[in-house]
Amino acid sequence: MAITRKEVEHVAMLSRLELSEKEKENMTKEFNSILEFMGKLNELDTTNVDITVHSIPISNVFREDEVGETLEREKAVQNAPDEKDGQYRVPRIL
Repeated sequence: MAITRKEVEHVAMLSRLELSEKEKENMTKEFNSILEFMGKLNELDTTNVDITVHSIPISNVFREDEVGETLEREKAVQNAPDEKDGQYRVPRIL
């Protein structure tokens, strides 16, 4: 499948790009060269190749969730501009 000049113009329009005639010609050639390369890759036999998502092994780096020391409610709201019953009060937003 080859990319036509009309398709390049359509993609340029969607991308809000103004391309000169020479740029349109060059982009058509470049897109077609990329597709040609992808076609060569499709010729490779990959039946015995494992599927890889990452090139290196990745492990979970999250720490265990442990209960720790917490701030007392009075200290937590002591600098609040407005507080009621140990909770922050904020303006109503409708």
